[in-house]
Amino acid sequence: MKLQPDRQPTLNTVSAYGSGYIEINATRYETSLLLQPEGPVTPWSCKSFAALSVEDFEVIALKKPALVILGSGLKIQFPRPELIAPLIKAKIGIETMDLQAACRTYNVLMAEGRNVLAALIMDH
Repeated sequence: MKLQPDRQPTLNTVSAYGSGYIEINATRYETSLLLQPEGPVTPWSCKSFAALSVEDFEVIALKKPALVILGSGLKIQFPRPELIAPLIKAKIGIETMDLQAACRTYNVLMAEGRNVLAALIMDH
């Protein structure tokens, strides 16, 4: 699905998504990734929702976002509380949704100037 054109070309914006891919500023990615409005798009070692670990969330906490949008894959799935403990300890909020909703929500929050991080799990 194509999303609205980017109004802030210097920021990382989800420009499209579909089965097996996400486009950030018209660059296609086919693996899980961490995305913030500024800086590089970072590949994320998480291969699937079932493979999520505390270490995955420790990596996110080090980036110091105010809010994490977890795109849990094709369907919404909620991580166990012990997995997100690093975010809770750092007082970082987390919202979980399916990948498509996470892409749309990230774009809205990023456009509002929020300190948001999208952790997007690409199911294959």
